[in-house]
Amino acid sequence: MLNIDIVVIVIIAINIIVSLKGFNDFSFFERYKFNIGGIRRGEQLRMLASGFLHVDMMHLFFNMFTLYFFAPVVLSFIGDVKFLGVYFGSLLVGSLFSLFFHKNEYHYSAVGASGAVSGIIFSAILFQPGMSLYLMLIPIPIPAYIFGIGYLLYSIYGMKSRAGNIGHDAHFGGAVGGYIMTLIIAPWLFKENLLMIGLLAVPILVLFVLQQKGKL
Repeated sequence: MLNIDIVVIVIIAINIIVSLKGFNDFSFFERYKFNIGGIRRGEQLRMLASGFLHVDMMHLFFNMFTLYFFAPVVLSFIGDVKFLGVYFGSLLVGSLFSLFFHKNEYHYSAVGASGAVSGIIFSAILFQPGMSLYLMLIPIPIPAYIFGIGYLLYSIYGMKSRAGNIGHDAHFGGAVGGYIMTLIIAPWLFKENLLMIGLLAVPILVLFVLQQKGKL
């Protein structure tokens, strides 16, 4: 079992408490979920609060389980305070991406910590790009940087095709937030992992070009 830091326990606890409240209180859920119409009316708190709500127990478990495994990597390099900076920075950048790509869809709604968790995943990849990940249905370890590039490319595909009932833009935005925040906090990575930084930047540049050409 991983030696989990108190800051991660607190984040997981808040997610559980807020999500359980949302499961049992429809008005609470509706008041704090990410909703374009609500945000454009001035309810910016939704951009943060929605990151602690989840659709159901499986959604909550998957996000918290993922956070549980990747958070220790990031914490071991930058400590509690900066970890919180990456977590909340990623959450907000994910919400900003969703707001940007759905700004005219007043009924668009979303919930979940996926943006923040994506940021933590990418922060961990920047710190340890050589670590291996194991995915369901794939019996061999996958290098973290390969997973990161594939994750972003799949998110771009999902944004273009609206594949599934998934907030691909928030996932992508959260990953970008984690990427940027980590490089700001730990600029020494440019000396140690410059190649990996460049490789992970490729999908971000692809997204920028597609957006500029109006293909998203």
